[in-house]
Amino acid sequence: MAIAVAEHTGGEIVSVDSMQVYRGMDIGTAKPDAAMCQRVPHHLLDLAEPAHDMTVAEFQQVGRTLLADLEARETPAIVAGGSGMHFRSLVDPMTFAPSEPALRKALEASPLEELVAELLAADPNAVAHVDADNPRRVIRAVEVFRLTGATPSQRTGSDEYRALRNYRPERPFRAVGLDPGERLEARVIERFDAMLAAGLLEEVRSLAPQLGRTARQAVGYKELLPVVAGDASLAEGRQVAISGTLGLAKRQRTYFRRDPRIRWLPWQDDPADRIAAVIEAFEEPTWTS
Repeated sequence: MAIAVAEHTGGEIVSVDSMQVYRGMDIGTAKPDAAMCQRVPHHLLDLAEPAHDMTVAEFQQVGRTLLADLEARETPAIVAGGSGMHFRSLVDPMTFAPSEPALRKALEASPLEELVAELLAADPNAVAHVDADNPRRVIRAVEVFRLTGATPSQRTGSDEYRALRNYRPERPFRAVGLDPGERLEARVIERFDAMLAAGLLEEVRSLAPQLGRTARQAVGYKELLPVVAGDASLAEGRQVAISGTLGLAKRQRTYFRRDPRIRWLPWQDDPADRIAAVIEAFEEPTWTS
């Protein structure tokens, strides 16, 4: 549908999929194939090797440069996907605190209770903003505090945070969402089986030695890695991958449903009808969320 909208408007597609940025991860991320890319230019694909843990901040820098170029060429950007944080990093006032790999490694080796105590000593209200039972969030909060001096309360009290919380964009856009509802499970199963038939297991096997910490968490790859290692059967890996995909879809749906700027259109079974409805929505002279 993104291709149809792009062809209708003369636009180009901007992927906001967090895993399509990795080279070689083609089948399992449903990356557009050569024929699709011939029809419409696609951007923000194949940005990094899978061994590199590409951050949202890196993605934002490349993506915003691209959007500025498309704007200068008066070419519509058709954003498609994917990952909610990556989408918002392009359109919303989102800046990212610095990170230091050596410090992060040291913090990951530290007891969680010590890190929570450090946060509370600097900011008695820290646990109102950071889940003290989530090691990843605690580690990141301490990392940011040590590098910048900003406490969780200070960060969540900023103008930028309020703009993000209230969905006030930096860049105007229109957004449409389609939710297949009860059809979702059948579509997920059909698509994953099609990926297996297209060679997903072989793709995972060839990429396994190269996958970094982020890439190996990609749904489909994560569940098939034990299969290629001989620790699980293909049937087991398939079932876990389908369950993982459904869980991801649920989380994505919850994330995007919170955004009042997205207009949700009723699902139509005929693909041509779906495309027509999306194009019609984008062309309406007035727009309400």
